[in-house]
Parts: sequence; C-alpha cells; structure tokens
Amino acid sequence: MEIQSIKNRFGLIGNSPALNYALQVAVQVSGTELTVLISGESGVGKEAFSQIIHALSARKHNPFIAVNCGAIPEGTIDSELFGHEKGSFTGAVDSRKGYFETVSGGTIFLDEIGELPLGTQARLLRVLEAGEFIRVGSSKVQKTDVRVIAASNKDLLDLTEKGKFREDLYYRLSTVPIRVPSLRDRKEDIPLLFRKFAVDFAERYKTAPVQLDEEAKNLLINYPWPGNVRELKNIAEQISVLSEDKQVTAAALRRFVPETSGNRLPMVVPSNGVSSNNSHEFSNEREILYKLFFDMKKDVTELKKMFVEILQNPVLASTQHASFINDLKELKPVESFQPTPLSSGQPVMIHNNNNHEEIHHHEEVEESLNIMDKEKELIVKALKKHKGKRKDAASDLGISERTLYRKLKEYDINE
Repeated sequence: MEIQSIKNRFGLIGNSPALNYALQVAVQVSGTELTVLISGESGVGKEAFSQIIHALSARKHNPFIAVNCGAIPEGTIDSELFGHEKGSFTGAVDSRKGYFETVSGGTIFLDEIGELPLGTQARLLRVLEAGEFIRVGSSKVQKTDVRVIAASNKDLLDLTEKGKFREDLYYRLSTVPIRVPSLRDRKEDIPLLFRKFAVDFAERYKTAPVQLDEEAKNLLINYPWPGNVRELKNIAEQISVLSEDKQVTAAALRRFVPETSGNRLPMVVPSNGVSSNNSHEFSNEREILYKLFFDMKKDVTELKKMFVEILQNPVLASTQHASFINDLKELKPVESFQPTPLSSGQPVMIHNNNNHEEIHHHEEVEESLNIMDKEKELIVKALKKHKGKRKDAASDLGISERTLYRKLKEYDINE
C-alpha cells in the first residue's frame, strides 16, 4: 500500500523524510507477528502508528486495545493486564479477566511501557516468550495469542542501565524499533498541520479558518514545540476560537505561543549550568557532545573577533594581544590550531603571524566534525580530572560506569 494512501486513511499530515520512513517501517512490519517498539517524544502520535500496524495486519478484525501503563496504579496493574481470582486481594469480590485474556487474537498497545513495575515486566516477558500468563491469586497457567506493540517517550536502554527496566524485556520488545520524529525534526510539516487543524476547527465552530502571514508562519516554524503535534493542535484551536482577526500576524500569534529562549539547546542543565555538586549533569552521551560543541562555538567567536582586530590594525592589536599570542603559541603552534567552525560548511580562517606584527599569509582549514574523536577526548579529560577513578569520571560525564567501561574498550583508551 502506498504511503500517501495510508496518510489519507489515517489522517496523517506531512511529507518529511523521517515521517515517511517511520510509516514505511510500520507498513512493512504490519503483515508479520513481530513485536514492535515505538519511541518518540510525548505528543508525536505514537498511538496512531500502533493503530496503523493493527489495521494493516491479519488481526485487523480482532480486538485492539490501548493501555496507558503510566495511568494505572502499581498495585492494580497486574490485575488489569492479567486478571485476578476472587479473594486474591482486598476488594476482589469476583474473578476478573485481564486484557491479555479478553484481547486474545488481537493487538494490545502498551503506551508508556517504561512505567511498568519490575514485577509486571517479568510477567510480560513470559507472555512475549511463551504466550503464557497467570492470573493474580491463581496457580493455573493460561495461554493467550496477543500481538504486543509497545511505546515509550523515555530511553528504555538508559533505564536498563539504571536498573529500572529489564534488559531482556527491552531486547524482546524492540524486535522492530520505530522512531516517530518530533515536530522539530519535521519543520516543513508545521504549516501543513496548522492549516489542517485550522480548517477542522473552523468547521466545528462554524467560522472562517484563520490564516498566518509570513512572519507568523516563520515564528510557528522556529518554535521548539516541546509538546509536538498535540501542542500545535491545542494552539491552533485557541487561535481559531479567540483570535478576532482571521489573518493572524506574528504579534497576535505571540499571545498564544509560550515564550522560549531564542537558543534552545538539545540538553537539560540547571539554570546556572552547574549542578549542586559542581559538576555538569547530562541525561545521555549525546548531550555531552552538544555541550562541547556549543562551548567551542563560543570560544571560536571570541577568537575570530580577536583575529579581525589584528587584521584591521596589526600594530595596535599586537600590543594589546601580545600576551594572548604568547600563551597561544606555548599551548600549540598557530599553524596547527584548528578551532571548530561556527556552522557546517564554513571554513575558519587561521592566520600565520610569526612576528606578531604583520600577517602575510592565511590558510583555510577544513572543519572537523568527528563526534567519536570529541567523545574520546572528553572521556580522557574526565579520567585525568579524577585520576583514573572510573566511577567519579562516569558521574562527571553523566553516564553510567558500565557505559564508560564500554567506551574505554571501544576507543582503546588506556587509563
């Protein structure tokens, strides 16, 4: 089935490559019985993908149920999923079938699966491996034929390293992983989505659909959308109901779009950038690299300003910056100093000034974007800082000691 026809059937809007790829994987896996793990931020539409997989599968005429694991109390989650016998706990006045019993032959969608208690995870693993479960308070093993589609807005692999999610269950669930892109990763779809929502709400409230001018459209595209499609839909509804002018300007749009800092970093740090124990806290390894790159960008900006001053007034600049140049030469020869460029594809001009008075030559240095080299360099610095203590170095880097050990082997780092 073509991707476009699937979008039309299930009301999906957008043409970004990331969205199309996720849909293609969903279509290919729908005809199998494989377990699927859908990942993505809150509000990206993970449940819609589960419905697509079920609707295109051989189970499409059988039951489909979506269960939000985070919304069920820990004390009752086992009863909800697997059922219970009469008298098995206080309030169990009757026997009750669980979802895995009532939906047998169909598909069960387990949203926010990272919220499952460890005991329930063990029960679920048994269902996935053998198709068997036991009701709460019973000793009788029962069979079930259910296809499981799971979803999470958290990094389950990171939860396994913290001991909050079973590693064997993670690998059993992620037979086929599908990553649903965030709205920030498909900016070209934002105007299309807003227009669709505006038309829908105009029909619902019997009004003319609102339209955005170019400035307002750019504001909408550049907003980070932490709530993704769900947040965009809510804002479109607010504007449709509350906006007096159907031609929305950027100034009018700002009344509905929450204020954010102009520089949204893809990481989470305390407001002062330093944690309570004077070390940076990162939620994963990618954020370490982002922090490094942004720090390098700041340093390179200062260096470029200084080099421009030297070019414009070599004699005065050499007097003002003589100490800086001497320090720089002690650390590394000027000819070999290669700061990271500010943006992709933009080479940095490195000037060779041997006499500190006149600049006769410059050369263009290709930018280095090797993430592995930067990660290795950061790990080596952390180990030196903590005198080879892996536990302290891992804590400072914001990763687990197990991950650090794996990185040491991967990069062949001798402590």
